[in-house]
Amino acid sequence: MPNFQNEFPLDHKLCYLNHAAVAPWPSRTSQAISSFALENNTHGATNYLQWLKVETTLRQQLKSLLNAVSTDEIALQKSTSEGLSAIAYGIDWKQGDSIVITDQEFPSNRIVWESLANKGVRVITAALDCNHPEASIINACDTSTRLVSISSVQYGTGVRVDLKEIGTHCNQQGILFCIDAIQSLGAIPMDVQDIGCDFVVADAHKWMLGPEGIAVFYIKSSALNQLSLNQFGWHMIENPGNYDTLHWEVASNAKRFECGSPNMIGIHGFSASLSLLLEIGLNNIEQMLSSKIDLLLTLLQNKPGITILSPTKPARRAGIVTFRTDKLESQALYQQLMKQNVICAYRGGGVRLSPHFYTPDDVLTNAVKLIP
Repeated sequence: MPNFQNEFPLDHKLCYLNHAAVAPWPSRTSQAISSFALENNTHGATNYLQWLKVETTLRQQLKSLLNAVSTDEIALQKSTSEGLSAIAYGIDWKQGDSIVITDQEFPSNRIVWESLANKGVRVITAALDCNHPEASIINACDTSTRLVSISSVQYGTGVRVDLKEIGTHCNQQGILFCIDAIQSLGAIPMDVQDIGCDFVVADAHKWMLGPEGIAVFYIKSSALNQLSLNQFGWHMIENPGNYDTLHWEVASNAKRFECGSPNMIGIHGFSASLSLLLEIGLNNIEQMLSSKIDLLLTLLQNKPGITILSPTKPARRAGIVTFRTDKLESQALYQQLMKQNVICAYRGGGVRLSPHFYTPDDVLTNAVKLIP
């Protein structure tokens, strides 16, 4: 396993516990972006063909991260919202169709589906605050359900669901299955073939430790032709380098969802970040992160007046711990902690802490000491 601690030279004054929002870049990512910027500054696009090799590497890294069948199932987009919109406005909806989501989704995975109301599409919300959230999601499906779209890990309290159980039901019933994986990719392993999902979308800038403005969009090859296209340009066709031809056809793979020029600086940064995660291994990262969450939960539970709002069982959690205290209102506590350099978030009715695998134990200890 590589020595990863030197990849995160964070200011020692900070207790950085906000990876569920925007993560710090590893040193190699900062260096990759700086080198790319310097090269562009001094040589322009002289080495563009080499840049394309980095893009190819990134697609291969994402294939490995997701265990996709092929890089043909991988597209690069700007954000989770862009990927979800490509799905929402690519499906040929019929009056009376329905979509199942949960009652704890981030707005990205709610607004886009609600926007389809003018097409006669209903959004059905399944409750997650129960003993068997998978059953709640499955029971919300009926003969009108065209799509289930859920987060692998919920942004507020960090509830994690058994994606394979839901995927099995969707496959048996002919329902499309979409996963917003922004709160799990880079923190816990994901196997799209085992899950049986049709789509996975996730930005780079949280648990994958990459820059904002670039995201992965996985589409199962069998679902490719189920989405019509709403964006067109030079990049999403077969043979995009043949600028003179007047005849064109849509790319036969997921690149059809990339209408224009790629985000090369984002590609360089994203690839560098993934190189670290893949060197360490997602199984190792999951184990290390789980030990951080164990410690954080123990520290919080030993402090009087604390109520844990997140799941505590390992199978139901990833990297998020949300809590409140009876000594101070949560938003006020969040503001107080931020002033004391505990970088956190106000989410899910409480204060959300989200360490990553590399977070030193003393950062967790010091942060909890500052909670009144």
